[in-house]
Amino acid sequence: MSIKNFYLICLFACLFVSFNSNASTVDSLDIPSVAMNKAYKAAVVLPASYAKNQASYPVLYLLHGGGGHFRDWLSSTPDKNLVKNLADKYNLIIVMPEGETFGWYMDSPFDQNNKFETYITKEVIQKIDATYRTVKSNKGRVITGLSMGGHGAMYLSTRHPDLFGAAGTMSGAMDMNYTKFKVNADFTKSLKDRFEKLLGTSDVSQEVYVKNSIVNMVDAIKKNAMPIIIDCGVDDFLIDANRELHSRLLYNNIAHDYTERPGAHTWPYWENSLPYHVLFFHNVLKKNGVTVE
Repeated sequence: MSIKNFYLICLFACLFVSFNSNASTVDSLDIPSVAMNKAYKAAVVLPASYAKNQASYPVLYLLHGGGGHFRDWLSSTPDKNLVKNLADKYNLIIVMPEGETFGWYMDSPFDQNNKFETYITKEVIQKIDATYRTVKSNKGRVITGLSMGGHGAMYLSTRHPDLFGAAGTMSGAMDMNYTKFKVNADFTKSLKDRFEKLLGTSDVSQEVYVKNSIVNMVDAIKKNAMPIIIDCGVDDFLIDANRELHSRLLYNNIAHDYTERPGAHTWPYWENSLPYHVLFFHNVLKKNGVTVE
């Protein structure tokens, strides 16, 4: 090997090490649930700066949608580095917990194996705070998600304002009345069966549907006065529920960020949406004095 080639190899090796030392890392963390007597995994993205100092980092909880699992945000976006790049850009820990394919991030009154409100609020957060250097208060903890995860983010933050300092929803299912979803008959039948298993009834007039729908939680949202960001694509089958929530928030003089953009219930839409949410949260976290510069 010539001296010239040797130096070139060394140069490329140094560049490779340097590049990787300045990139975020992804942990796959086992988080057992006593409530459900089962262990689930979560994906945790740590920004590159996390290894270089002893600061406590704010945390974004990023929830997946119906039919999905905890790795969706890492594997389904067109840009597979989206979440990792955002973690690096804003020096933010991003946690993607499991919510099962139809868990709705709530404690089912009917299915004792579905306790995802308890899981997230009493088991996941505690595990994350015990494992990583986090800001251990609602000043440094924010939450958002897509579709079912949008419902989950709003549901959990509204019911647990002591845990979260800001919330968002992308293409969120803001009303659990599935008969209002703009979907075909086969999809509606599938939703009916799944909701019956989750809630014990498919009758959308029952209290369990009404009291657990975000559109009916406006009084609690107003009381919490939490920063909120909402967006939905104009061609999304859930657009009407998002417009209804927006209208009710306006009527009650509740400050919130609301946007409609071109797009439907798709990953390209959510890939475009997430950076706006993270910027919104960064500004809230900065105001709270918990950002890592």
